[in-house]
Amino acid sequence: MSKLRTILLAEDSPADAEMAIDALREAHLANPIVHVEDGVEAMDYLLRRGQFADRGGEDPAVLLLDIKMPRMDGLEVLQQLRAHEQLKRLPVVILSSSREESDLARSWDLGVNAYVVKPVDVDQFFDAVQALGKFWAVFNEIPEV
Repeated sequence: MSKLRTILLAEDSPADAEMAIDALREAHLANPIVHVEDGVEAMDYLLRRGQFADRGGEDPAVLLLDIKMPRMDGLEVLQQLRAHEQLKRLPVVILSSSREESDLARSWDLGVNAYVVKPVDVDQFFDAVQALGKFWAVFNEIPEV
């Protein structure tokens, strides 16, 4: 059996990040979870630069990505990923409180795999993140090039 791949969570809100991590753990996923706080850190992790220059291992199984983040927003991260030869097939799930039609349309245009609006209700949020975690971390494999 292959080693479990990481779930990368890019979320600037400590409360939302904690809820997402708790929900993934409650889904009984054994995948390691790496939390970064903005798009710059997400790209540094994925491209193995800066504080992540020595990161070994495979690319994450999935990137859970907030849109509204400081320094580099989620849509810019998604755009850079889809233009990058080694990362363009990485599954990306937008996990955002944004209900703006422009954010949703731009996400799909840039090739997002799923878009989940963070519910205000904590139970709904947990249910959504657990379902996402199980689907992307367990059932999906990134296609071979």
